[in-house]
Amino acid sequence: MKWQYRDTVLLLCTCAFFVTYFARLAFSPVVPFITDDFSVSNTQIGFALSGMWIAYGLTQYPSGLLADRFGEKRIILLSVGGTAVLSFVAAASPIFVLFCLGVAGIGAVAGLHYTVASTLLSRTYDDTGTAIGIHSLGAPAAGLIAPIAAAWVGVRYGWRPAVALVVLCALPIFVLFLWRVNPTEPRRPDTESTDRKVGGSFVSFLVRPTIAFSTCVAILAMFAINGLISFLPTFLVEFHGYTPTLAGIVFSAYFVARGGTQIGVGALSDWYDRDIVIAGCLLLGMVGVLLFLLDSGLWIAFLAVFLFGTGTSFFAALEPKMLDRLSESERSTGFGVFRTAYVVGGSTGSIGVGAFADALGWHRTFLILAVLFAASFTLVAINRLFKLGY
Repeated sequence: MKWQYRDTVLLLCTCAFFVTYFARLAFSPVVPFITDDFSVSNTQIGFALSGMWIAYGLTQYPSGLLADRFGEKRIILLSVGGTAVLSFVAAASPIFVLFCLGVAGIGAVAGLHYTVASTLLSRTYDDTGTAIGIHSLGAPAAGLIAPIAAAWVGVRYGWRPAVALVVLCALPIFVLFLWRVNPTEPRRPDTESTDRKVGGSFVSFLVRPTIAFSTCVAILAMFAINGLISFLPTFLVEFHGYTPTLAGIVFSAYFVARGGTQIGVGALSDWYDRDIVIAGCLLLGMVGVLLFLLDSGLWIAFLAVFLFGTGTSFFAALEPKMLDRLSESERSTGFGVFRTAYVVGGSTGSIGVGAFADALGWHRTFLILAVLFAASFTLVAINRLFKLGY
C-alpha cells in the first residue's frame, strides 16, 4: 500500500499522544521516591495526581473550541510543547506545592491533544473507530516504555531525572509535527469563545440523554482506571512485595495488553454492536481487578494485567459511539464536552484510591474498584438488553 499524507497525520498524532501520556505515567513508578523526598502520604500524592487528571479533563472541552478558532495543528503543538516545559518544572520543583502545580499544568496542556486529534482524524478517515484505535496506541506505547524507563532511572538517579525523561521524548515529536503536518484551517476563526455562550453550550450537550448515559458509564470505569494506573506499581510493592523494577515491568505489561486489544476493540465496534463490545470489555476489566488480589505468582499478575488491559480498551468503542451521535459541525465541541465530563469525574480516582488505601487497605480498595466496573457493565447491559437507545 502506498504511504499517504493521512498516514503521516495519524502517525504523528499517535506520537503526540505518546508524549502526553508518557508525561502522565512517568510519576506512578516513582511514587514511593516522591513521597519519601517530600515526606507526604499516599493521600497527598493522590491529590497531586488527581489534580493532573482533573486539569486534563477540564481542557478537553476548551480544546475543541480552541481548535475551531485556531486550527488543530496549533493546539496539538501547544500540547506537546507545554508538556515538555511543565514536566521540567515538576522535575525541578524544590517544594511539594510547586510540584503539585507543575503536575496539574502537565494535565492541563496534555488534555488539549486528544479531543482535537480525534476530531482531526474523524475528518481524515472514514473508519473512525479503527483510526481512533490506532491513535490510542500512543497510550500503551507510552505505558510500555515509561514505567520501565522511569523505574530504572528512578532507582539509579532519583525521581527527578525520571520525570525529566519526558522532555527528551517531546522535543523530536514537536519538531516533526511542526515540519510534516500541514496547517489546518480553523472552522470558526472569527468567533470569540465568549460569544458562543460556552457554559450554555456545555450543558446543552451534557443533558442529551445519549451523552449523559455514556458519561455516567465512563465516569464509573474511569474512577477505577485512573486510581489503578496511579497506584498499581505502589500496590505491587506494598501488597505483594515486588521490587520497584519488577512492579514497573508488570505495569508496562498492562499497556502492552491494552495496546494489543485496543485496535481490535475499535475495529470490532465498527462492524459489530458497539454496546456489546463495551459491555464485554467492562466485564473482563472487573475480573482483572479481582485477580490482582491473588498472590499465586507472576502468571496470575500477567493474566490480571491482560484482562484489565482489555477492559480499559472499552474507550475505543465508546468514543466512536459518541462521535456517531454527533453531526460533523458538533464533533469538536460535543466530543470535548463528553471527554471533559467523564475525565474530570473519573479523575478523582487517584485521590480516592490513595485515601482508600490509607484508610481501608489495598484489599478492600480493589474490591471497591471491581464494584465500579460491575456497575458500568450493568448500565450498558441494561441499555442493550431493553433496547433503551442510550
